[in-house]
Order: sequence, then C-alpha cells, then structure tokens
Amino acid sequence: MPSSLKLVFCGTPAFAVPTLEKLVEAGFKLPLVVTQPDRPKGRGMELAFSPVKQRALQLGMQVNQPDKIKNNAEFRGQLSEIAPDAIIVVGYGRIIPQWMIDLPQWGNVNLHASLLPRYRGAAPVQWAIAQGENVTGVTTMRIDAGLDTGDILLQKEMAIRAEDTAVTLAPRMAAIGADLMVETLRGLQAGTLRARPQDNTRVTLAPILKKEDGQIDFQCPARQILNRLRGFQPWPGAFTRFRGKNLHIWAAQPAERTVGAAEILVENSLLIAGCGAGSALHLLEVQLEGKKRMAAADFVHGYQPRTGEKLGL
Repeated sequence: MPSSLKLVFCGTPAFAVPTLEKLVEAGFKLPLVVTQPDRPKGRGMELAFSPVKQRALQLGMQVNQPDKIKNNAEFRGQLSEIAPDAIIVVGYGRIIPQWMIDLPQWGNVNLHASLLPRYRGAAPVQWAIAQGENVTGVTTMRIDAGLDTGDILLQKEMAIRAEDTAVTLAPRMAAIGADLMVETLRGLQAGTLRARPQDNTRVTLAPILKKEDGQIDFQCPARQILNRLRGFQPWPGAFTRFRGKNLHIWAAQPAERTVGAAEILVENSLLIAGCGAGSALHLLEVQLEGKKRMAAADFVHGYQPRTGEKLGL
C-alpha cells in the first residue's frame, strides 16, 4: 500500500503545513519532522516556533531543529537510523547536502510554488504576481545539487486572480500542492511516475526579496507598479516618499487620468498618482511613516496633499 512509505518531513513556513497534514491524513509513516530553529519574534523578541513545528507538536510528532545539517554527524546518524523511503522538503530554508540527497530510495522530493523551470528561487509566488502572470502552479521535483534544477515529477496549474496578492495566492497553492505531493508519492511507489528533466531554455528566476524591491518607480506603467504592489505583500510591499517621509501604498487600482509621472492629482477625496506611459493609479489605502494604515480619503483630509506635488522626494 502507498501509505506504508516511511518519510522524513523537512519544512518551516505556513506554506508547508498543508502538505504535512495531508501526508499524515494519507497514512504515511512520519517518524520525524525537521524544521528551522526557533526564532525571536515580535516586540518582545521572544522565541517563536515555526508554523511547521507548531502543527507537528499538535499532531504528536517528533521534531528536530538542527542549526546546521551539512556536516552534522548527529543529524546524519538520526536520518540513517530512520532509513526513510523519501525525504519531503517544503520551504525548509536550508540547502540540502548531497548525503541527504543520496540517503533515501526515492530521493528528496520537493514541493515548489511555480511551474518549473519558471521562477526558480526563494520567492516564486511573489515574483509570478509581480511579473503580471495570469497562471502559475505547483511542481513536485527531485532535489539535486542545483537551485530548483531537479527533474520534474508532477505539476498542476492554477489561475492567478486579478485581485490576488501573495498573501491570498500562497494558501491556495499550498492546498493544491499538498494533494499533489500525496499523488506524487503514490505514483513513485506504484512505479507509474517517470521524472523528466527541466527545459533549461525556459528558466526564469525568483530571487529572495530585498527591501529595495518595494520602492516604486513612477516612470513604470501603472499596471506594472500595481503587479509589484500585489506580489510583494506583506513585505517589502510598495513604498515611496512624501514630504521627506516614507509612504507605504497598501492598495491601489488603475485610474483613467492623465497625470505627470510621480505627480499627485487630488480630486475631492480621491488621491491619484501619475505613472509612466501616460497611466495613473488611484491610491486606496496608504500609510505614512510612523502612522497607522488609513484610507486614502482620510490621508487627503488629514495631510492635504496638493495637486502637482511630487512623490519620491
């Protein structure tokens, strides 16, 4: 039976939790869950469990949180003693060393949040939205020594909705990916699944996000800016400068106005920002440095921006 497979699960973020739950539900043996060490979080900087650790403990599972794994003899010995049929990796956040790749019969099976070879890297959900894609998907693949370069096992497409942000899209991808992982493992054990190499002529990258990725360039068309705003939620978001202070833009929509790039147009309580190529954005929700998020109408009433003022200064 497929459920007799013995697995080790490696994962850290909320994206990985549905896969862990589905593997348990499907009856696979999971003697060990591996996740990142607890990290300081919040104003008090108290140590916080990863989402995977929280769920694993709720499920009564054994958890290990090694600081390092490449040259960790104790961890290597633990995995060798377990002798898993496969190691499942979902957003673990560590480079998998060769000894781990070679250990199990079915290899290390990864769930990646894109249709590989597109969007290899740490932030595939965010960059797919930021680049204006209408379709994305999830891929199960065998990990090799490269960065998301291993052979593809299964893929499933899904639509990116016009209103999607990275925050709304990722949970749907995680749910679909969890089912795909179960299907992948059953196919491997049944011998009905054949891995196929990635087409390296179609590679695109999704590098780890940096704060400067959220800085708005108002010379770009409004649609491009809006896509980045949607993709880079909750961090680094989309921000500019207003009267020498940071201004975070949380929500916007295209506006049928003609405004100079980076110029403000105020119409009653409406706040319009000029963008490149003769386009504009209607700002809906903003946050000035040191203040709370607010509707743009409240910002207009409170700070009285003037038509013709420049953003980015």
